[in-house]
Amino acid sequence: MRRIMYLLLPLLFLHVSAQHWTPFGYTPKQPTQEGRVRLVGNLPSSGRVEIYHDGQWGTVCDDGWEVAEAQVVCRQMGFPGVISVTPGGQYGEGSGPIWLDDMNCKGSESSLSDCSFKGWGVTDCSHKEDAGVTCDTGKNITSNRQFSVDNSLGLSDDLGLLFDSRDGCDFSIKVRDLSEEAELAFCVHRMILMIYPELNITNESRNLTVDVSQACHPHVSAFLRYLYTRQIDVSITSAQCLHQLSFIFGVKTLMEDVGRVFTSLLPEDNTFRTQLSMYEYGVRTGDLVLQENVLQYLSWNCEFLISSPLWSTISFHMMDALLQRSDLVVEDETFLLEALERWIQDKGDEISSEQQASLLNHIRFLLIPVDKLYEMQFSSSVLHKNHEKLYLTGLLRGFQFNALPFSKIRNKMDSMSNDYLPRIYTSDEWSVFINDTTNNYPYYNYNYGQNNRFKTFSTPAHPSALYKEKMVQWQAQVFLSVQECSNYGVSCNSVPTARFLASGYQNSYTNTIRFSNRLILTCKNQNNVFHVQEFKNSMAVISTNSSMGLPNPCPDDYSFRFVVRPEYI
Repeated sequence: MRRIMYLLLPLLFLHVSAQHWTPFGYTPKQPTQEGRVRLVGNLPSSGRVEIYHDGQWGTVCDDGWEVAEAQVVCRQMGFPGVISVTPGGQYGEGSGPIWLDDMNCKGSESSLSDCSFKGWGVTDCSHKEDAGVTCDTGKNITSNRQFSVDNSLGLSDDLGLLFDSRDGCDFSIKVRDLSEEAELAFCVHRMILMIYPELNITNESRNLTVDVSQACHPHVSAFLRYLYTRQIDVSITSAQCLHQLSFIFGVKTLMEDVGRVFTSLLPEDNTFRTQLSMYEYGVRTGDLVLQENVLQYLSWNCEFLISSPLWSTISFHMMDALLQRSDLVVEDETFLLEALERWIQDKGDEISSEQQASLLNHIRFLLIPVDKLYEMQFSSSVLHKNHEKLYLTGLLRGFQFNALPFSKIRNKMDSMSNDYLPRIYTSDEWSVFINDTTNNYPYYNYNYGQNNRFKTFSTPAHPSALYKEKMVQWQAQVFLSVQECSNYGVSCNSVPTARFLASGYQNSYTNTIRFSNRLILTCKNQNNVFHVQEFKNSMAVISTNSSMGLPNPCPDDYSFRFVVRPEYI
């Protein structure tokens, strides 16, 4: 029996250096570019402010250094706000040039170098006046969570005693950290290890040596005991180590169990630092389940990710994986293309021409509105200039898709792959938003206009320009009680339940177009999407925490977005 008990689990910030503090030992790679800032200190969110200019890092004088200036630095680094300003070299004296002096920010600038100052290197300060800041790390995440994993099949207690006693052990495992010259030795039973084929233990095997960071050495014994009992308690300090040991020893079940706990953390960090780090960690350990869970969450929150300062830091392989997905929640395809262009511009020489081209091929030009396709012909973006032929090919295919009837392109659809499939587009043309979820309306109300949980709107039957005038009327409604469902003639087994009905849907194209609509659940105060689900027979029963892929971080305060997704059959 498998039993995973989730109480609480904090972010596993196990790798700390003077300038970076990131979960899962991963620092998002950023190009060292003009105007970039960093904090030099013992924590990632506080330290001496340094800025990169003319190929060199330098400090900032504390003359004029106030909350507005600190706010710009914190936001530029991806933190939601500032806690305090620290003048006077509190974080030690820097070296090299003092680049900025007499700062004067409004607080709304996107980077520190956008503020007013004397001029680069123009200063009368010494390094004793180097400015510092303490940034707000965002939502506090409790640190008292732990969970238990139980994959036992029987005899667990007896096998645990066998491990503890070491009686009859006939196999040696050495765990070492070469960099620290640290080593542990364990005597275990070869027969137990032979249960795990990934270890390739045979009757002739006598020993096994593995390289494990010394920080994880205290957790090796508990892990080896799991090999006997299939039971283990996972604590704050052991979670990442147990995941890494599971990866090294090939114990996939435990690795995925711990990986699911990592997944439960996804909605808790609105800066996206944890999610980006977690994905790269999943890539390094080969945890495909963890990678997919992170990508799904980032896809659902793609609009927020694009507007985040960390958008420019994501890796090429993550960008490549995201752009291939149809569950991206974005305003429209043009919005996604513009975000890709900004990302490529920020990366500079870090992204090769071949990589740029492969990413551009993932843009679904066929789904770009025809008026925006026309405007894009005159784009002066770097991506357009570098790949004009590829760009124009995409535009041509987009115009063809908007001009030709479905019967003409049906035979070509297989070769188009996902190019003609819509993502989850949230523009006003294709979606409606219901924000009021208070249950204070009469159960039955003939005047729908008085119920803020009932909305009507219309959309074209399809994104193709051929269907621009062929409109479909939609009714979107949220039911908060079983009695309310009954009064509207709807059968609800549980609530909340959403209904999304189409009318005016003509038979002339029912065999050509189908609707694969989506319901998006978003936390009102946190601005993060925690669930996206399909409608079945025009109904969507809101999942409970136990059946959701992610926990609902705002069970009493979330909103509904109904999205129309027409696609050719």
